[in-house]
Amino acid sequence: MRRHPLSLSAGFSEMDATESKSQSRPFSIKLWPPSQNTRQMLVVRVTDNLTTKSIFTQKYGSLSKEEAEENAKKIEDAAFATANEHYEKEPDGDGSSAVQLYAKECSKLILEVLKRGPSSKDEKEVLVSEQVSVPHDTVFDISKGARSFIEAKEAEETLEPLKEPGNSYTKICFSNRSFGLEAARVAEPILASIKNQLKEVDLSDFIAGRSEAEAIEVMNIFSTALEGSILQSLNLSNNALGEKGVRAFGALLRSQSCLEELYLMNNGISEEAAEAVCELIPSTEKLRVLQFHNNMTGDKGALAISKVVKCSPLLEDFRCSSTRVGSEGGVALSEALDTCTHLKKLDLRDNMFGVEAGVALSKALSKYASLTEVYLSYLNLEDEGAMAIARALKESAPSLEVLDMAGNDITAEAAPVVAACIAEKQHLTKLNLAENELKDEGTMEISKVLEEGHLQLKEVDMSINSIGRAGARVLARVVVQKPEFKFLNIDGNFISDEGIDEVKEMFEKFPEKLGSFDENDPEGGDDEEESGEGLGDEPELETELEKLEVNKEE
Repeated sequence: MRRHPLSLSAGFSEMDATESKSQSRPFSIKLWPPSQNTRQMLVVRVTDNLTTKSIFTQKYGSLSKEEAEENAKKIEDAAFATANEHYEKEPDGDGSSAVQLYAKECSKLILEVLKRGPSSKDEKEVLVSEQVSVPHDTVFDISKGARSFIEAKEAEETLEPLKEPGNSYTKICFSNRSFGLEAARVAEPILASIKNQLKEVDLSDFIAGRSEAEAIEVMNIFSTALEGSILQSLNLSNNALGEKGVRAFGALLRSQSCLEELYLMNNGISEEAAEAVCELIPSTEKLRVLQFHNNMTGDKGALAISKVVKCSPLLEDFRCSSTRVGSEGGVALSEALDTCTHLKKLDLRDNMFGVEAGVALSKALSKYASLTEVYLSYLNLEDEGAMAIARALKESAPSLEVLDMAGNDITAEAAPVVAACIAEKQHLTKLNLAENELKDEGTMEISKVLEEGHLQLKEVDMSINSIGRAGARVLARVVVQKPEFKFLNIDGNFISDEGIDEVKEMFEKFPEKLGSFDENDPEGGDDEEESGEGLGDEPELETELEKLEVNKEE
């Protein structure tokens, strides 16, 4: 049967639909990647397009079956590589756009081969790979699919591409697959053979469910195999390392002097393990990203991490959230961060810094001209610490996009200083001041400065702030008018039923932009709010709002 060489998209869809039906997936169908059977069927169709009569073969000439089959395989490989690269960069859920690109690339390459025409006897050595640019895979990733153990036999099959001579892999990702001892021994010589070409290694979550003894031995094997590689990025997150695990990676860590990114999240790293990290890494002068989330570091461990930070002058992204760091460790980290003037993203959430560490941190923040995201929620800053940080940020970080200071016991007394900071941040897209005590007074201070400009604002969270009807109305009226606004959360407050109705009316055209009121307590608040007096009186509220000014000197 004759086929138009550019009709592969429909053909592929038919194959995929047939195959999908046979897989009995009642809720969703994932179209990418195609099965090996589907890929082979497409090679057959490409061969058919290169050999059978069509307007294009009549114009340019058809190929012999042997030459067509050879070209068809190379065309399919090239198209698959292009589509797969697209899918990795822009996953679209079901892979439909990758499928379309796959078919489109095949059609384009078929036409290129036909235009070139059949090879003469003298041209038999010229391969289609010389005519068609085939993208070389640079990422080897086995993390897709269900989290599972990998044993020796599967490791041999799965890692086979890494053994191919001249492969171009510069990044490997073994995350989500738990390596046993025998599988690690299979991987060892393979990794040793390619370590000099590797730039990025992701070994996150690769020993799950193994005994401590086996896990330590597996880590030793991988460490030895990769020792001497010149890595830019190393991810060891989501492994129960502890000090023993960190030292098991000693050979690898000691050989790294050019690291730009290091991820040690959720590793069970204690004080001793943090000290081991500091001891083993020879240089962090080129480090740009250091993520140390969800560990058991504590104050003493923070002292060790602060030494690493202090020796990382190029640091742009530092995360040390949920690490049980108190005031002493917070001060040490803050002082170390004073040297990191290139910082763009800072995440210290969910620690126990307190006021003293907050004030120390403010001194470092005053030097961050490039800061775009800062996450300082749940640090026990209180008004004094929050105001020190707000004053520092007011004079720095002109391009700040995210400001998160939730859960810090910030009251209405600190609101004017916080508001003065926010007034200067015209690039702000997300503001999180949830779980504080701003009440109506503080909320109106914040709302007043948001009224001017802030055209990029997308999200505001002022939940659990003892806000009543007055503050909720003012805030809602301001944010709903922002052209880019996406979501307002003011749940968990003391807004009356009438106030909720008024806010919902403001968002009538955009109900998806307003969070729920499931945790709101309309009976809460003080007697003044419940009686409708004071700030709850609408005419007086509007008058007072007009008088509100931000003290630029604070």
